[in-house]
Amino acid sequence: MLSMDDKRLQNLERVLFCLVVIGIGAAEHPRTTNSRAPSAQDARESSVHIRFVREFSSPGDVRGERFPIFDRSLDIVAGPADPHLANDKLVAPYSVATDSTHRILVADPGAGVVHIFDFEKSKYSVLRSRDTRLRLPAGIATDGDDNVYVTDTSLGVVSVYDSKGKFLRYLGKVQGGESYFQAPVGIAIHAATGHIYVCDSPRHMIVMLDKKDHVLGHFGRRLGGNGPGDFRYPSRIVIAGDEIFVLDSGNSRLQVLDPGGHFRREIRLPEVSASDGLALDDEKNIYLSDGQLNVISVLNRDGQFLYKFGLSGAKPGEFNVPSGLWIESESLYVADSKNHRVQVFQIEKQR
Repeated sequence: MLSMDDKRLQNLERVLFCLVVIGIGAAEHPRTTNSRAPSAQDARESSVHIRFVREFSSPGDVRGERFPIFDRSLDIVAGPADPHLANDKLVAPYSVATDSTHRILVADPGAGVVHIFDFEKSKYSVLRSRDTRLRLPAGIATDGDDNVYVTDTSLGVVSVYDSKGKFLRYLGKVQGGESYFQAPVGIAIHAATGHIYVCDSPRHMIVMLDKKDHVLGHFGRRLGGNGPGDFRYPSRIVIAGDEIFVLDSGNSRLQVLDPGGHFRREIRLPEVSASDGLALDDEKNIYLSDGQLNVISVLNRDGQFLYKFGLSGAKPGEFNVPSGLWIESESLYVADSKNHRVQVFQIEKQR
């Protein structure tokens, strides 16, 4: 017989899996906006701005044609994973990020791991530790020392690893082993201050912490709202200069805050879900993935539409529920969730 706590945990994990992998209502309810499916004309126009580079989904893509021998460098440091968690192929990638060495880190709640692809050294590894395990890794970020921060919506914590994959600590643990967070999802780190911003989606809040796990502030109301600085299911967060961009999924908008969490402005959006991704380039153009229409829309910093690209499908440049986005220099990384891969595009700047 399961105890009440065990049943509650099982129910919570089911809810959170839907929140992270599918998005709030995205699979069951079609969009109610006037957005149209992309046309051939859209594809021709977007080709001026975006060029497909490559895709990857497994260790074989890092090591080329040779059959991959699993890179155990992180396992030696961090300890072997439980057998049922070992999965070296992307299952349902949700978030993607890079570090200063250009390694690509992919949070995969479907596999319960973080994949690390190092194309420069032709290595692949999986992030995990001996004494802990990831259940539903959702958001991912790195700091100036290439420490890796992973939000886990099931454990209700942020797991921190060093650059070699050694588990360092949890953020969000309080007395008695409980968590400060309910279900952390998106995460970003302010380079200048080192402050960590976490979307605690079911609580409708953004939480700001320092690296010693001190809570410095929280923004939003516990029951949610639609006023300036209020949130409903905030899901993604990106820091660009001195501005913090939050995808306020339940309110179908993007809110822009200062580093102290004070409201600056908002950008209204078509209907969005929690699985949709967010990224900004160095000109603060805004990239938004749409898992229903299987497109990525690009807006300028003021929210004016520039162009969109993508079609439904599995060919290069096509998507099946594009989710997390990441931009490094002029490279755009897309977690193509239901195609079980990450696609990489070159952003062609207009001179």
